[in-house]
Amino acid sequence: MGLFDKLFPHRPPGGSPRAYFKTLTAYQPVYTTYRGGLYEMALTRAAVAAFARHCSKLHLGIAGDFRPELRPVLGQQPNPWMDASKFLARAATIYMVQNNAFIVPLEDAAGRLTGYYPVLPQQTSVREYGGQAYLQYEFWGGQQAAVELSRAGLLTQHQYEDDFFGSDNRPLAPTLQVMHTQDEGIVNGIKNATTIRFLARLSANLKPKDITAERRRFAEDNLAGNDTGVMMFDSKYADVKQIESAALVVNPKQQELIRGNVFEYFGTNEKILTNTYTEDEWNAYYEGCIEPFAIQLSLVLTAMTFTPEQIRAGAAVIATANRLQYASNNTKLNIVTQLFDRGFLTHNQGLEIFNMSPVSDGDRRFIRKEYAEVSDVSKLNTEPVEPKEGKGNGDHTGDS
Repeated sequence: MGLFDKLFPHRPPGGSPRAYFKTLTAYQPVYTTYRGGLYEMALTRAAVAAFARHCSKLHLGIAGDFRPELRPVLGQQPNPWMDASKFLARAATIYMVQNNAFIVPLEDAAGRLTGYYPVLPQQTSVREYGGQAYLQYEFWGGQQAAVELSRAGLLTQHQYEDDFFGSDNRPLAPTLQVMHTQDEGIVNGIKNATTIRFLARLSANLKPKDITAERRRFAEDNLAGNDTGVMMFDSKYADVKQIESAALVVNPKQQELIRGNVFEYFGTNEKILTNTYTEDEWNAYYEGCIEPFAIQLSLVLTAMTFTPEQIRAGAAVIATANRLQYASNNTKLNIVTQLFDRGFLTHNQGLEIFNMSPVSDGDRRFIRKEYAEVSDVSKLNTEPVEPKEGKGNGDHTGDS
């Protein structure tokens, strides 16, 4: 059994759904994947890869007491072919490049959910069969499959025109074209600069075949086989000049404009791509890019995993990140100091913030004893204690 059959062991009864699901916007609910372009350019791939790397560090956990057997699946191995880090990176990459990321459920023989797999179909459409909506996939290998929309996961961004799918990256196409043209121009300029090394002007008019023969003779005598360092030419040549090859550099202002367009489109910046960000810069990137993806992924996986009744009872899949890993040591110290003795953090949680190993018996919580609940303040003895004589109160007896 191949990967396709393991991902899609079931088929809709009576064949594949054919009729398109009717939408409010009257758009045909079809999304076609565009291969190439955005992910093939160095700068845009760097922006996507940085996003995927940070998303791969999210932790998938379960809130509530339902489906405890899925905790290790979400936290360690969402499917037999990917660990949790690869699953998150793959889903984030597809999401950023295509503005749509599809997750299909893995099930056992009894139809129980056992895992999750992100797929990249060539085309996806929402079809209707028997009064139920299906996501129908067509893959590059020619395979077709369908899964109930209620069972599948769909993450989108830039969703405006379509009721189900996010729009493509057409607004970035002019910038990609300029980037491609600049890259080609640099390559061709370097080739030309290294190909033509000398310019020789003949003093007389010659036939084309004689010019070709003379060019070859001049090169063999003065360039290829010359070990003296001296070039000689006779009166056939009016002038010979050496062409100095110069590196072709793109206009810095134009290059900055291109990079600015890409950074604005992906919500990133130079420091995120080069891992030179500060604590505040990381927090801004997390809140602007990583957190929205984590929230949507949590909601999508929650809907795939639990029934509406279980969700109302508090069951949820939560994607979290330890943002304190990127904080400065001073910030970490202040947080641990302020929260540990107030019972917010355990000993092991404080160690985790500093990337240190847990200790045995380190999961207890502590509070400072002088704290009391507001409602119990009136019960406290607030009267000053009178010092006792002879107990270091500063009074001395006897002669001085």
